[in-house]
Parts: sequence; structure tokens; C-alpha cells
Amino acid sequence: MSYFRVEAPHQAEFERHGYLLVPQLFSAEETNLISEYARADAGVAAKATSRADAQGGTTTLALSNDLGEDLYAAVVRSGRVAGNMQRLLGDEVYHYHHKMMLKEPIVGGAWEWHQDYGYWYDFGCLYPSMASCFIAVDRATRENGCLQVIPGSHHLGRMNHMPVGGQTGADPERVQAVLSRSEVVHVEMEPGDGLFFHGNLLHCSDQNKSSDPRWSLICCYNTKSNNPYKESRHPSYTPLRQLEDVEFAPLARELVAAIRP
Repeated sequence: MSYFRVEAPHQAEFERHGYLLVPQLFSAEETNLISEYARADAGVAAKATSRADAQGGTTTLALSNDLGEDLYAAVVRSGRVAGNMQRLLGDEVYHYHHKMMLKEPIVGGAWEWHQDYGYWYDFGCLYPSMASCFIAVDRATRENGCLQVIPGSHHLGRMNHMPVGGQTGADPERVQAVLSRSEVVHVEMEPGDGLFFHGNLLHCSDQNKSSDPRWSLICCYNTKSNNPYKESRHPSYTPLRQLEDVEFAPLARELVAAIRP
């Protein structure tokens, strides 16, 4: 079986647009295992926090700064995510944090326009050499609030961020100016698809008004050379032991079997 590997054209696309969509980054079997594991994990519900959006909806996520011996850590360490992220950013990467996003049917809230580096800048990261990989656990559609991105917006540099609803979003005045001159792409994804995106890429998502859930796992990375100059809520550099792609599926089966009744 072959696994996705970033090559020069992918690198050029990422540098031009600020994101790279990879269909079937994880197989159907692997994605089903991730879904089963997450939905059976009481720890997700225990860690979940909610934030209000500007339209009165509620967004829910379960974030972790630590890598344990669970299936989320296996995804973070996998060569097809961490290894490809390293190629895209051109430097050794380490785990910054990861989070399950739980956008439930009907009630799932929106995320306002923002840049991830708009948050991470305040945590002592001097450069925007940071990025995330969004892995669709469920289908992501316009109806259930898929991610929206502005291609090339990472070239704008970091924008000021401020309270927007119950969240922290990019300066609304500047966002409107950007929207008046740029296209918005709705990134619809099938389960197992992966979206690599730069820390300065402007992105948002709408509320989930459909009857379908939209769960996703987002793995966030910093580069070794961008090790924060001060302590913060997210970790400093620690070498990341990568998992060979061929090791992922057997490990996922083992971890899921251990939680089944």
C-alpha cells in the first residue's frame, strides 16, 4: 500500500495558497477506527469546553497538550501527518497540541474568522513557521459547517485578534477588507481526508444546521527552530518520535479492540 508523501508540486501549492488538501490521507478502515475510538472515549467529553460564537451558537472542542499512548497520539506521530508537515515547513516539527472538534447536529456552533498564529504569537512563538493538519472524521459539507479558507491569506502576515462573540477572532474590519478582495473556498471533505494549513491562513466555519455531525481531529505543530522563548499553556520543543505509516493501522486496531466491551 502506498501512502501520501509531499513532493515539490505539493510544496509549491502550500506556499502559494497556504493549504493543501489531501484526499484519503487515512483509509476508510483507519478513519472508522479513529471515529469509533473518539466516540467511545469518555476523556473527550471530560476535556470538552464550549465557546459561544457571534450568532449565539456553541462550539465544542477537547484539547490536549500531551501525547499519551492513545490513538490521537498515533495520528499526531504518523509519518503521513508529522512527516509531511516537516516537509511542508522545511524544518523538524514537534507536537504543539491536538484537539477533537465536536460540531454536533443542529446545535454545533461556528468559528469566527481567525489565524491560528493570531493566538500562538502571544505564547512566545516568534515566527509563523507553524501549521495544522485537519483530519475529517465525519464528512464535512457546507450544510454541517465545513472549514472555509481564503487562499493566499497567509501572505497577509499576522492580523490583530480581539474578542468576537465569545471567541477571539481576527480584526473584523480587516477581515471585511480581505473578503472584499478575495475568494472564499469551502473545503468540503470526506472522512479520512486531510487538510494541511499554515498558521497564518485565515479560516472560519459556519454553524452546523444539518442533521449530521461534523467531528474532526486537528493536529498542530511548531518547528524546532521556533521554540517559544517563554513558557505558556502549550509545550516547548520535545523531539517527536514518528510512527511509520505501515505501523498505524495495526496499532489503531489494537487500541480500538482494547476499548470495546
